[in-house]
Amino acid sequence: MDLDRADPTPEITDEAPALPVPVAAGLPPTDELLIERLDDYARAARGAFAPNTVRAMAADCRIFAAWCRHVRQEMLPATPATTAAFIDAQAESKSRATVERYRSSIAALHRAAGLPNPCADEIVRLAVKRMNRAKGRRQIQAEPLNRPSIDRMLEAKTPERLHRRVSEGEQGAPLIALRNTALVAVAYDTLLRRSELVSLEIGDLERGADGSGTVLVRRSKADQEGEGAIKYLAPDTMGHVAAWLTAAGLESGPLFRPLTKGGKVGARALGDRDVARIYRALASAAGLKLSRLPSGHSTRVGATQDMFAAGFELLEVMQAGSWKTPAMPARYGERLRAQRGAARKLATLQNRA
Repeated sequence: MDLDRADPTPEITDEAPALPVPVAAGLPPTDELLIERLDDYARAARGAFAPNTVRAMAADCRIFAAWCRHVRQEMLPATPATTAAFIDAQAESKSRATVERYRSSIAALHRAAGLPNPCADEIVRLAVKRMNRAKGRRQIQAEPLNRPSIDRMLEAKTPERLHRRVSEGEQGAPLIALRNTALVAVAYDTLLRRSELVSLEIGDLERGADGSGTVLVRRSKADQEGEGAIKYLAPDTMGHVAAWLTAAGLESGPLFRPLTKGGKVGARALGDRDVARIYRALASAAGLKLSRLPSGHSTRVGATQDMFAAGFELLEVMQAGSWKTPAMPARYGERLRAQRGAARKLATLQNRA
């Protein structure tokens, strides 16, 4: 039994899916021509999109199909009125980002089947506007893990329950501690998303003469075609990585892997959902007082805020986090900018700060 068993549920990203789901995935088109079109498109697009994107669309379309069956409406092709009603219904209980993703999946499915896109109709746009007015467009930001929190997590290493397991003869606990500290250290330096972090390969690490290092990120959410990006690793981070690899006896393959109670290292990579669980375990061991539980993006948010606090320019931060547009890093740093903005300067001049 794994001490840190991977969650088999696929990550559902907020990226708009572009690949239709094969009919075998559970969609109910009844027209033979539609079936043929979907099958042809699925074959042509095989391998062109990330597996998480395909799985996300499959999940979205199943939800839409089940809702259509419940209200006795056709889902392929769906009318604009049906799609708008679906958006209204889902907006009552789902987040704005989730409903937007549903809309993208419905649109992609219709395009693949060669059908008019119901989401382009004004009635659907109005349903989305209605949702945005009710919920607001602002998404909840991940709880940041800034450098002071990271340092405390690295010092704590692993929850007390794992220390107890060492005394009870469970050899996997020390390895888990080494792996977890290496993972959080790499995550902070690279600003990688959780799926990118667990996809790192040992062979893509390179140590510099000064003890620092680099790692090649072969593919990312913003780089679906695999151009790749090189990320910097500080000397202390490379020390954590070296300690984990030496103790685990690893020389190639996935960098971060699951472990059994007996300390056996798995051959596959960690699941992306394991990242948040590891952050939470380390944060709990460190006694951090956080307003929310860390997520898989918490190191990305924290490192971004630390860069802004250190005075780095927006373009530098965008490069570090592999952002193509400034919207998200700017949002991560908006509270820092408010503290340095014109209102703060005016209050200082008026001796009110």
